Amino acid sequence: MIVEGKNAVKELLKTGKTIDKICAQKGDKVAEALAMQAKSAGAKAVFCTKENLDKISVTRKHQGIIAYTTDFVYSDLDDLLTGAEDSRLVIVLDGVEDPHNLGSILRSAECMGAAGVVIGKHRAVQVNETVVKTSCGATEYVKVARVTNINDAIRALKDRFFKVYAMDMDGAPIQESDLKGDVCLVLGSEGSGVSALTKKLSDASVSIPMKGEIASMNVSVAAGIGMYEYVRQNGKK
Repeated sequence: MIVEGKNAVKELLKTGKTIDKICAQKGDKVAEALAMQAKSAGAKAVFCTKENLDKISVTRKHQGIIAYTTDFVYSDLDDLLTGAEDSRLVIVLDGVEDPHNLGSILRSAECMGAAGVVIGKHRAVQVNETVVKTSCGATEYVKVARVTNINDAIRALKDRFFKVYAMDMDGAPIQESDLKGDVCLVLGSEGSGVSALTKKLSDASVSIPMKGEIASMNVSVAAGIGMYEYVRQNGKK
């Protein structure tokens, strides 16, 4: 996997994960320092021009640094819940396809202390270079479980006594719903939202009150608001 951008590479280095090779822009002191740090940990360091980096960049926003590491390692559902605190928050994404949205959701999940994020193996975006870049390094900290069937994952969470809420425009106001304890928030695809069966499996639906003329919200923004409301109700700092 390719990890691009200074923040993303910096967080990658903090985790101690193996970096096979790192390419840094000559003359960029921050990029060069990151490359030397990676080199001291055993990575092959290459110093090149911006033009060279432009050619190999996937995101086209490399910021003078590109690292090559092993592919992203997904968690299973049990691992995702291991080590979480007394009250746990899990985000389930039902068909989210935009890597920028997934990256932003992972970034919010890291900031808000979520136990992890569940995505589907099919008809959904996977963790790729764009997701890593957009997450600003959050992929190094947030557990992501990739499952064959989202509804089976929801059933498994309910068996573990999680309250499952589908975020949907027709739901009850989220601030009036009980988000204390172990909670799963389900968010649907950018185009069609949470699927009918997934919504039926949920314990209830919750909505974000809106006053504007546009009756929809970007899924990553909605996820961030939902996570904040969970943190607020549980009194977490």
